[in-house]
Amino acid sequence: MNALRARMMEDLKLHGLSQNSRIIYVRAVRQLAEHYHKSPDQITEEELRQYFLSLSEDRKLSDSSRSVALTGIRFFYTRTLQKQWRVLNLLRVRRERKLPVVLTVEEVRRILEKVHRQRIRVCLSTIYACGLRIEEGVHLQVKDIDSKRGVLHIRHGKGGRDRYVPLPGVILKMLRGYWATHRNPIWLFPGDTNPSTNPVTSRAVRKAFDLARRESGVQKAASVHTLRHSWATHLLEAGVNLRVIQEYLGHASPKSTALYTHLTPKLTEGANRAIDQMLEKLWP
Repeated sequence: MNALRARMMEDLKLHGLSQNSRIIYVRAVRQLAEHYHKSPDQITEEELRQYFLSLSEDRKLSDSSRSVALTGIRFFYTRTLQKQWRVLNLLRVRRERKLPVVLTVEEVRRILEKVHRQRIRVCLSTIYACGLRIEEGVHLQVKDIDSKRGVLHIRHGKGGRDRYVPLPGVILKMLRGYWATHRNPIWLFPGDTNPSTNPVTSRAVRKAFDLARRESGVQKAASVHTLRHSWATHLLEAGVNLRVIQEYLGHASPKSTALYTHLTPKLTEGANRAIDQMLEKLWP
């Protein structure tokens, strides 16, 4: 499996997938191999068919989990092993259309107040205030700050796209104050080793966020990524144009950003009043 794993990782890299996606796809193949206790290149087409039936009927995996497994496994067999199995074209997973959780500004404040480590608190504050993905936040470098223009340079975002996002003055001040405590020449949020050549891990940030959410008393099933959804929703409620928000988020398609129109009740207040007035004429 080691040689196959290395080959698949190379293929995924050549295909342009991010490191995080490569790890997830390889994990899906490893889980398949562990299920049958043999190398994945020894698994038959019928065994693969039965495996996906078991994911759905026996293990009751969610649509999103089965979709990730299918994508990774399909890549391995069609690209790495060059197999043209019919079952790989037959398999389909229904896409879930769930609306994400959104926090209010007050809920964001309550959670951040419960983050006790300065490094993590400043990192999470930056992720929220700039609408970043977690990997974008932890990998911020000193050179990414353009204080004169008041922007952050986000490098190699999803899909390999660079972008600029506004850097609020209060966050710039916060970043400067925290950087002065460690003065790492590369990372804004360095890891625990001293001197650190690596940034803080996304796992550490997620763990601290989960603990802070519980301590804050916020009951919503929020994650670090919820900060990004919340930021976009709050901008929309503040009257920022949807096309501008799309650019800030780094969305390739406006359809992805249009999701936030379903998350903010402020945008529907006028429509709701009009509906009420219309119905009052029918049932005064």
